[in-house]
Amino acid sequence: MTASRALLDHFEDLVDPRTRACPHALDELLLTAISAILSGADTWVSVALWGQAKLHWLRQFLPFANGIAAHDTFGRVFSLLDASVFEACFVRWMQGVCGAFDGLHVAIDGKTVRRAKTAGESAIHLVSAFAHGLGLTLGQVKTAEKSNEITAIPELLDALLLKGCLVTIDAMGCQKAIAAQIIQQESDYLLMVKNNQPTLAAAIENCFDTARATGYQQLPHTAAEWVEKDHGRIETRRCVVTPDLSCLGTLRKDWPGLQALVMVEAQRDSQGQVSRERRYYLCSRLADAATLGPAARGHWSIENQLHWSLDVTFGEDQSRMRVGNAAENFSIFRRMALNLFRQDKSVKAGVKTRRLLASTDDAYRQKLLGLQAVA
Repeated sequence: MTASRALLDHFEDLVDPRTRACPHALDELLLTAISAILSGADTWVSVALWGQAKLHWLRQFLPFANGIAAHDTFGRVFSLLDASVFEACFVRWMQGVCGAFDGLHVAIDGKTVRRAKTAGESAIHLVSAFAHGLGLTLGQVKTAEKSNEITAIPELLDALLLKGCLVTIDAMGCQKAIAAQIIQQESDYLLMVKNNQPTLAAAIENCFDTARATGYQQLPHTAAEWVEKDHGRIETRRCVVTPDLSCLGTLRKDWPGLQALVMVEAQRDSQGQVSRERRYYLCSRLADAATLGPAARGHWSIENQLHWSLDVTFGEDQSRMRVGNAAENFSIFRRMALNLFRQDKSVKAGVKTRRLLASTDDAYRQKLLGLQAVA
């Protein structure tokens, strides 16, 4: 008996890491894990317990002739499972969901799973690509430390094969090689510049400071402004974009495809206390301030809609999985679950509430997974 499994069919390339015949098939472990994590399970123990409680439901889709595996089996198998292949399957699934990634705004940023480490070792750091606007994770790559984001970002870009996208990255990813790779993939970049590129940052800051002193009269530019009021705080954001790259001098040639410099100023007025912050960007897409200002702000949706949800709703930062690939593979399951909830428009509630619903409503869980029962 086989199930009609719209989601699980994308993971058929996974190779069972066990070298001998086992009573619990890999597809049964996959189905149990994603179903349980949708329903609130955050450890292998809770995955196994949920599976035992829902065995009758699971048997509508796969045989489960030997019941549900012990939690030790889940932990062992997913600690051995090749995380890079699992990730490639995840990316392929997302391409099936989104179609081609053309035209998306893709934010790339890293997150540390703080407790997923052993004595003397660094916690794993995951670099994710997030589709702003869709609210979906497109892929992730593990790196040992935050500083290694520079090497992880090119690997993630290779896996995604982006085309026609606007890729936003914070200052850690403002690297010439990364900019070149984005251009080679026929996408555009919006890269934050800070003091990790001191000469470049000083040149851009001086350009905008000089122009602001004269009311931007000598600098070709577009400008836009937004005002937001919330909880007694007024935030005014201004964006200025110029195609004039002359202030960079010879630095300009180091950045393939560079078309514009961007300045975003945020002024916050809260109970009479005023603070101001300016951020600077390189951009390969020649667009006006009304377009690039929201794109720069939209980058931080990866923090609010992905990293925050993973920590608060899925307890990722508290995860203590430390053996082999277990932490990385469980993180892929979390992102799968979050994407399934974000795709679903039938229930208007937060993800935490919908996890509760998925734990109690078999029909809702089946709908999220796209499963069809087979007699």
